[in-house]
Amino acid sequence: MKRIGLYIGCLAFGSLNCLMASAQTKTWELDSCMAYAVEHATDVKREVVNARQRKQDYQKAVTDFLPSVAGGVQGQYAWGRNIDPETNTYNHVTTFNNYYQLYASLNVFDGFATINASKQAKLARAYSTTAMQKVRDDKAIDVMQKFVDAAYAEASIQIASDKLAESKRLLGKMQRLYELGEKGRPDVVQMESQVAEDEYNLTHQKHVAQQCLLTLKSAMNFPVEEELRLVTNGKQVNESFPINHETVYQNFLNASPDVKSAEYEVEKARYDYKIAKGRLLPSLSLSGGISTNFYRNLSQGGQYEGFASQFRNNRGEYLALTLSIPIYDNVAWHSVKKARNDWQLAQVNLEETKRKLHDHIAQAVMDAEGYVKELYQMNKKVASDSLAYYMSSRKFEEGMLSTFDLHTAAQTLLESRIKQLQMQMLLVIKQRLVDYYQGKNLIK
Repeated sequence: MKRIGLYIGCLAFGSLNCLMASAQTKTWELDSCMAYAVEHATDVKREVVNARQRKQDYQKAVTDFLPSVAGGVQGQYAWGRNIDPETNTYNHVTTFNNYYQLYASLNVFDGFATINASKQAKLARAYSTTAMQKVRDDKAIDVMQKFVDAAYAEASIQIASDKLAESKRLLGKMQRLYELGEKGRPDVVQMESQVAEDEYNLTHQKHVAQQCLLTLKSAMNFPVEEELRLVTNGKQVNESFPINHETVYQNFLNASPDVKSAEYEVEKARYDYKIAKGRLLPSLSLSGGISTNFYRNLSQGGQYEGFASQFRNNRGEYLALTLSIPIYDNVAWHSVKKARNDWQLAQVNLEETKRKLHDHIAQAVMDAEGYVKELYQMNKKVASDSLAYYMSSRKFEEGMLSTFDLHTAAQTLLESRIKQLQMQMLLVIKQRLVDYYQGKNLIK
């Protein structure tokens, strides 16, 4: 296949260099727009917080293996009718009590729920890198599409402007011929109508370009009030050699953020199912504690046992082993069934994600190769239509061609150049996507 050079840029009416930026104003190329969007995207910032939360969740899951320890201190001042702790009878005294307690509980077995929860949290923490890459890639692809739309709309302004200038030139020529008596008034009116139509098209295209630029700014999170001057780099893109889309798919399958995300959802759902099943199993826990207290009867004077002595003598300890056997829990059984269905659904979504990725890669490869061939043919057609229009305009000026035939030739050239511009812009996207599927960075 022949090697052809394609200038990826905005097509003017007869030129490919319509988007020229001044040296005084910063210009934004495709890569700079994508980089800005990724840096300022709220989705990226949100994912940073999500990654931090996944890390904290993992740390919490690890600490769940440790025993829970708690302590308590209570001071009580009582008066009036109360129970004497020594005689266990009611009396009217004023007392002061101090209670101290330290206890701990350890989960010995819970149906492997804690183990599976820690594995799930570890999986989620590892997924953070994939999630971040997915958000970045999705944002870059979205901005790439909107940049191309905005650049296409901006280039179309130049095409419409050149078409209007040409129509005004012919109108002036027609008016002079009319004054000389070589053309009739209907010919002048028809050309005036064409100028009016071209003026409308130019105004409409400017409005479309403003809308596309606003959409691009929104996608980039770019200040609306600031100027965003777009420019294409004019870089030559060489025709790629034939690419086997199946090979590209197999190589990209394990690197695809979308596939990795779907696989993560499958594993996450699997652990949810295991955790839910674990709640149906018996649980075993070990607990123990130590407590002591201090007591003083304030209504009685004289000697009383000191704090240190009571703190030591009133001490008590306990150790307990608790076995809990679930017999019937409708909520738990429902959770198991739901978790199983969610797991199966995640598996279906994974297969669907792989299928869509395969189709997208096949489509991108086919489109990239097809647009290269189409653009090559369209370049030749534009050259032929340009020559045809030039010859038609000469015949029209010599009175050998009607206004209608001239309009037809001009419209044919206009449509060819618009189609040429579309092919250029579509080729930008498809070649970027193919490069991405081949493992290259979206932002160069």
